Amino acid sequence: MAFPNPSMSVSPQRKMGRGKIEIKRIENTTNRQVTFCKRRNGLLKKAYELSVLCDAEVALIVFSSRGRLYEYANNRTPFEPSFPVLCCEVD
Repeated sequence: MAFPNPSMSVSPQRKMGRGKIEIKRIENTTNRQVTFCKRRNGLLKKAYELSVLCDAEVALIVFSSRGRLYEYANNRTPFEPSFPVLCCEVD
């Protein structure tokens, strides 16, 4: 594809984008807790958006490392999964 104007051509240099982070456990407990809170809130928001945009029934269950439960369900009826649910305590 030829561009009539040279300034419209694609430059060989890449533009800065978001850098990739290495996915591994965060050792610092304070940083880990802050990251958990931010990502948990983002995950809850995404679950809500999915339910609204796609008119889907969404249920989300998250347990923190301290055992605290965070949940989201967009439907008012009780959640009855069609698959077996196993509950276990994680140390």
